[in-house]
Amino acid sequence: MIISKKAQINGILAFLVIGIHLCSRNPSWVEKGYSTTIYPWIGRMLRIIWGWIPVSIGDILYGLLIVWLIYRIVYIRRTLRRWRSTGLSLWKVIMGKTFRLLAVVYILFNVLWGLNYNRLGLKHQVGITRAQYTEIDLRMVNELLLNEVNRCKQALDSPYVYPRKKELFNRAVAVYAEAAAEHPFLSYQQVSLKPSIWGWIGNYSGFTGYYNPFTGEGQTNTMVPAFLHPFIACHEMAHQIGYAREDEANFAAFLAVHHTSDMLFRYSGYLDLFLYANRNLMEMNEDTALMYRKRLIPAVQSDVQEWRRFAEAHRNPVAPWISWLYGKYLEQNQQPTGMRSYDQVTAYLISYYKKFGKL
Repeated sequence: MIISKKAQINGILAFLVIGIHLCSRNPSWVEKGYSTTIYPWIGRMLRIIWGWIPVSIGDILYGLLIVWLIYRIVYIRRTLRRWRSTGLSLWKVIMGKTFRLLAVVYILFNVLWGLNYNRLGLKHQVGITRAQYTEIDLRMVNELLLNEVNRCKQALDSPYVYPRKKELFNRAVAVYAEAAAEHPFLSYQQVSLKPSIWGWIGNYSGFTGYYNPFTGEGQTNTMVPAFLHPFIACHEMAHQIGYAREDEANFAAFLAVHHTSDMLFRYSGYLDLFLYANRNLMEMNEDTALMYRKRLIPAVQSDVQEWRRFAEAHRNPVAPWISWLYGKYLEQNQQPTGMRSYDQVTAYLISYYKKFGKL
């Protein structure tokens, strides 16, 4: 029996997909055999290849992909009309091509970065847990973050002149270098941080930044309010060094700003984290959460209002569907709470404070 070349390719791809899936079910293996050994070299190589180019290659590729998908959908519909008499055999061809395409994307995604969703991660490296917390815990962390937010904002010049994109990214690298002195696993080499070409789309779809696993680039939507940019950059850098889950990327970004003397980055990070923790508290005790909000100094409240006005100005009926789709993506990648995964950084902060006595 002669096996066709396409059947052989399908068999190899299926074998690789199953093998990757089985490996991903063992977090210890992923941590030791991939995330801390193979991936750092992969990530660094991608940043070397694409990082020197000033524009986002990943953004361009995604744009071309959308055009190609539209073309293929139109082409297939026309082909099906012409081939109605042999529709079954044509569907077999279409299904075979679709399987090969999805299998290749799955393999590349996981080999280049995606396996990091299944690692033991930061809680293992720092020695903390993501345990359940109480309202008392939330009040404690709100108080600590509130005080630091107000302190950092007062330390900045008023009015503050925000850095340009290149300076912002250079300072983000310096922030991680400071943190890596105490936490070597936060070491970041070979810069590949870029403003997103599609920032205007992000304004209406709700994304402030994203990591491209196929090019290793970290994109920041620089069209959102400027005080958000530093923590967004730190969050995307966390993805770049191998922290795929959103709560862990937020926690890695916290560790970075926690150890820096750069007040802009501290302010941006602690404000973002305060808003997460305050939202968590609001679900348990709305009055207490609002009390903490009112204790923000006027300059901070002005920034929060700016962010709220920006979000309101870009509200549209499509954004909730995009958030829903991305939430489903997160659920399929070890984050069962979907979009709420970002908020779960609060549990890490509480655990970190209980172990080290500081935030």
